[in-house]
Amino acid sequence: MRTKDSATAPAPIAGTGQGRGLWLAAIGVLTFSFTIPSTVFGLDGLNPYLIGVGRAAAASVLAAVVLLSVRAPRPRRDQLAGFAVVVAGVIFGFPVLSTLALDNGASSAHSAVVVGLLPAVTAVFGVLRAGERPSGAFWLAGAAGAVCVTGFALIRGAGHVTAADLLLFGALVTCAAGYTEGARLARDMPGWRVISWALVLSAPITVPVTVWLLATTDPEWTGRATLGFAYVAAFSAYIGFFAWYEGLARAGIARASQVQLAQPVMTLLWSGILLGERIDATTALAAVAVLVCVALTQRTRVDRSPDGLRDGLRDARPSRTMEEGSVTHR
Repeated sequence: MRTKDSATAPAPIAGTGQGRGLWLAAIGVLTFSFTIPSTVFGLDGLNPYLIGVGRAAAASVLAAVVLLSVRAPRPRRDQLAGFAVVVAGVIFGFPVLSTLALDNGASSAHSAVVVGLLPAVTAVFGVLRAGERPSGAFWLAGAAGAVCVTGFALIRGAGHVTAADLLLFGALVTCAAGYTEGARLARDMPGWRVISWALVLSAPITVPVTVWLLATTDPEWTGRATLGFAYVAAFSAYIGFFAWYEGLARAGIARASQVQLAQPVMTLLWSGILLGERIDATTALAAVAVLVCVALTQRTRVDRSPDGLRDGLRDARPSRTMEEGSVTHR
């Protein structure tokens, strides 16, 4: 169910049900799987901060046009805290930190393995925000995934975690928080409006910073750099979220994030095809191990505590879809 204000503009994605939500989430995952390779393209001639912040500035222009064209109502005051988390996580946190990691020596394939833990972290945030009481198996599987990623980072870093890995860890945590709050907001308004308003609300920072970076970093707009920046600005920062947030809201955070298990595998594939990166046995094994651990976090049962259930239902009155979907079954 949508709140009254969401009915003023037709959502570009129609239909209901968890099955449709999973398909929408899959479209979002496919879109995001090109993000890291496209960012590598952008680094061919652009400053990492220009890519990380500039993509949101460019996307905010598209978002403003869309919001004005349908006369979308402004977010309510009680929604602003959620939007602040979305802005911090998916507008600034993940784009800037992941781009810096790639600029600091992390390969696209390496980044795909570390960020592969994102579905598990997103599920943890969903659990905490939904007032649920996860089983011990849930936490054990999540911890195993974290150990796999840390072990992979230590092997690659010759016994220590590199600065690039720390940046990637920060990127996935902030992104998971942004995904979760965006999904909660998408219960009250279409997913396209969530990301549109997040971009517009961040524009007073992203646009001036981008103009300054354009003037001071001497960007070289090579073919690869232009293509990479255009993709992350139009698709990674904006259009991909149309389907992703809608999918999370309809199918539930924990259930929809299962679809994201395919993202690191697809990114590894694109890294080999588009960037010519060699996927060695260690990287492939780590990717499979992380995938298995994350899959287990999604399959283990999450039980609600009585207090958490009451709070969750009160918060979810506009739509129970996400809350119901966030309880996975054995």
